[in-house]
Amino acid sequence: MRGIAVLLLAAWALIAQAQEWPQRPVRMLVGFGAGGGTDILARIVAPQMGVALGQPVVVENRPGAGGSIAANAVAKAEPDGYTAFLLNNGHAVSAVMLPSLPYDPVADFQPVSMVATMPLVILSGPRAGFGSLQGLIEVARHNPGKLNLASVGIGSTQHFAAELLFHTAGVKLVHVPYKGLGGMLNDLVAGHVQVGVVALQSVQPHLQSGRLRMLGELEVQTWYGVFAPAGTPPAVVAKLNADFDALLQDAQMREFLAKQGMTAGGGSPERLGGLVQRELARWTRVVKLAGIKAD
Repeated sequence: MRGIAVLLLAAWALIAQAQEWPQRPVRMLVGFGAGGGTDILARIVAPQMGVALGQPVVVENRPGAGGSIAANAVAKAEPDGYTAFLLNNGHAVSAVMLPSLPYDPVADFQPVSMVATMPLVILSGPRAGFGSLQGLIEVARHNPGKLNLASVGIGSTQHFAAELLFHTAGVKLVHVPYKGLGGMLNDLVAGHVQVGVVALQSVQPHLQSGRLRMLGELEVQTWYGVFAPAGTPPAVVAKLNADFDALLQDAQMREFLAKQGMTAGGGSPERLGGLVQRELARWTRVVKLAGIKAD
């Protein structure tokens, strides 16, 4: 009987904790600057989550080092439910490329909810002569090392996704890393590089205008998930997860995200945690296969 009483007291304590939280604004850190895909998504969902929680959710940009500056801040934050972290694939990529990070990409974070996914696409300029992804692979197979592959940087998700694709297809392209998306897209349009890999959201206007041609979608998707510091109370995590689920099931929100090239997420914290584990394993394998090294 005493054991049952202890369990009941613990359950009541968790319920009370969830009912009392939040009592002040919640901050949502983003590891990238204003205007990027992660920042845009944060500013879409933060106001709606603020309504659900009854307290503002304030987006705080901490750009730099591929998102690891923000990740470190979240890992070191008090696990009281007042710090959240919206991150993307770059979290797993950084962990693979930078093993000396000052935090553990798994143990220091509590998964909360998958928010959205977005396709990565491979594209070419209008005069490249590839009608499809299969056409590109055939040309590359007969011209090894003569085609250029553009990405937004060594070790980016786009770079990793392309290396996985071409390794699987048995072809080799010369990787050309860019420091920004603008220069990369300009060179694709001009034909200075033949193909590039980007998130669909960032090139929709160029595809609609015909300045760029989409050859296909990749198996790898960009994903966005919300995490909290490890040790955040389970009742708080459960409430956040339930509120995100409700928001992401809303028809208007799903339609709005679709217009941005995104698919609404949702699901359990365990689902998101499992994704991170699989991403770490996959990209570790790709780095070894392709011999990718950090700058």
